[in-house]
Amino acid sequence: MRLTSFTDFGLRALMRLAGEPERTFSTDEIATEFKISRNHLTKVVQALAATGLVVTRKGVGGGFKLARDSDCITLGEVVRLLEAEQALVECFRADGGNCVITPSCRLKGRLVAARNAFLAELDRTSLAECAYYPTKKVAKR
Repeated sequence: MRLTSFTDFGLRALMRLAGEPERTFSTDEIATEFKISRNHLTKVVQALAATGLVVTRKGVGGGFKLARDSDCITLGEVVRLLEAEQALVECFRADGGNCVITPSCRLKGRLVAARNAFLAELDRTSLAECAYYPTKKVAKR
């Protein structure tokens, strides 16, 4: 199973927030640290705020931080929220897609089972267990 870059960036940002849960981070700071698109990360942070995973604050000293304790957020929850619009295959789309073998397909049930097993595994892992703690760089003398 492949996650979108949207979800990948969301997981990275949340892992970083979990590493310092009391701290407020700017989008620029996380984008720079992880060498990812600031514009793309801004959209991810907006989605994370809309789902209630992070809280945002505008203005000087603004940024975003976790809305809940990282022990109470599972990776499965995050993936479900950020991948909600992404169908694993065409026949999983909300409108049923346009697959010509749907009436006699024997693959869909197995894909459903695989997706459920994937998410069940992620449900067993909290964000706290994957918190990212950057290593401090030691200045050379």
